[in-house]
Amino acid sequence: MTGFAATPTAPAPVISVVLPVRNGGSALPAALRSLLQQTFSDFEVLLLDDGSIDGSAERAAALGDQRIGIHVDGVARGLVARLNQGVALARGRYIARMDADDLAFPERFARQLAYLEAHPAVDLVGCRALVFRPDGEIIGILPFAPDHDSLCARPWRNIPLPHPTWMGRADWFRRHPYRLPEVQRAEDQELLLRASQSSRYACLEEVLLAYRQGGFRLGRSLLARRSLLAAQLGLFRERRQWRYAGQAVLASTIKVAIDFAAALPACDGLFFRRMRGAVPESAVATLQRLLATVPAANSPG
Repeated sequence: MTGFAATPTAPAPVISVVLPVRNGGSALPAALRSLLQQTFSDFEVLLLDDGSIDGSAERAAALGDQRIGIHVDGVARGLVARLNQGVALARGRYIARMDADDLAFPERFARQLAYLEAHPAVDLVGCRALVFRPDGEIIGILPFAPDHDSLCARPWRNIPLPHPTWMGRADWFRRHPYRLPEVQRAEDQELLLRASQSSRYACLEEVLLAYRQGGFRLGRSLLARRSLLAAQLGLFRERRQWRYAGQAVLASTIKVAIDFAAALPACDGLFFRRMRGAVPESAVATLQRLLATVPAANSPG
């Protein structure tokens, strides 16, 4: 497929889903089908292909749903460029993020939309996320904080609002574009931190997304640590938050030590310890139903 498959010329939807993909593999159709099964159906999917060579665009087109707009130019521009492209193309009042290998629970859009419309002061809302391996094994659940103050209580560490769960007001995304040059593997945390002082975040307690987690890769994790620390130090310096800067260095040092330990065969699973915790039975049942209809697939990345 060459050129661009345009988004359908229909009335503007309520929600625009920004979904970048590079070599999404067999996980991509599963992610898209989970979106097409949403109980709230007035949305468009902006699938932004970043130079895939595995037929990702063709896999998406094969689903035959007019809500999926496939944008292809054959060039690998990078994740952040595609995210900003998606925001520029979005026609909805709200923008939702989604990764190409995760699964959205059927009520995700309905619940998040209802929250945003009931809380006009909130710019961005996430939800709790269950973590599972490509073979369907459940690892646990991601850390959670419900409101802006608790989410941003430790900015030197991170803001625990998982990016594939985001839904926010389109004007918020346009006021706060992703940073270029790209903050590799930490672009979402950089955006949350940069916008935190002029925004309001929230997170629904309900589990509404399943996050597909591949194996631990030391090099990838170290890149994320380095990129995030550099971004944190730059922002804290601008804001003259010297104590936060020191705490960020300490927190990053501890995380890197854990990363190296996690790479040892005897410490297998150490990296995933933060995801441990009781997963609601209802979330497990929902994931199992989704996997029964959209089979588990190997993570593309």
